[in-house]
Amino acid sequence: MKAVITVIGKDQIGILAKISTLCAQKQINVEDVTQSIVQGMFAMTMVVDLSRCDEEITALSERFAREGETMGLDVRMTRSELYDAMHRI
Repeated sequence: MKAVITVIGKDQIGILAKISTLCAQKQINVEDVTQSIVQGMFAMTMVVDLSRCDEEITALSERFAREGETMGLDVRMTRSELYDAMHRI
């Protein structure tokens, strides 16, 4: 299964490292990533493959959200098909 991880918040050192480390710990493969910083605000979107992860997406999503909270960031994980449906014009 594929998912999309979005990260938004004030730029700070270590955001990409923290999120990608959590992915590696959970056996989540990062397939694509884009990030930008606009006027001090960090925005990142990752497409990930969850096929080797043994944790349910709901629990994963909560874990990533909690990690984001510790850094003052909004971190969300969404199934790719739901993300695509939400962003279809």
